[in-house]
Amino acid sequence: MKNYGNMDLGSIFDEIFEAAKDFSSQFQRNFNDFASKGSDFIFSTLNNNNTDYYPAYSYPPTNVYITKDRKLVFEFAVAGFAEGDLTLQFQGDYMYLTAKISPENVVDESVSYLKHRLKLKDIEAQKYYVPEDKFDHESTQAVYRDGILRVFVPPKEEPVVSDGIKIEIVRDGN
Repeated sequence: MKNYGNMDLGSIFDEIFEAAKDFSSQFQRNFNDFASKGSDFIFSTLNNNNTDYYPAYSYPPTNVYITKDRKLVFEFAVAGFAEGDLTLQFQGDYMYLTAKISPENVVDESVSYLKHRLKLKDIEAQKYYVPEDKFDHESTQAVYRDGILRVFVPPKEEPVVSDGIKIEIVRDGN
């Protein structure tokens, strides 16, 4: 992001919205290539393409990948959370992850740590792009084991393809 001497919020928001628009169009363009060319193309493109479609949240650590059978997989390292502390839900084209720390895992402020690397904190509605016209949200499965939450989102059998909206052009009366 550019360095703004005097904070010009309008310009900053313009950059943010432009980046979001670029992200969406790039994802659609690349996903259409994936869908039309098959799983071999997916793997060669994913291995050779450095495009990052998902937010770089530092917590929890996350892996996102597509399997040969075109399932979208999310792996979240959520050690310290019980299964009941985790919530996943879809809203539109986004999957939201929320997690609350159990009371027994809350940090005791009276403790003086010599080393404090494990910092558990609540996760507030982090969103991940999962286009509902390409993936079957209702058939999603989530498995929690050994501190790893794996979410498997299968592709739709036939992606929804919109013909768009035709705009009628009329002759100006002048």
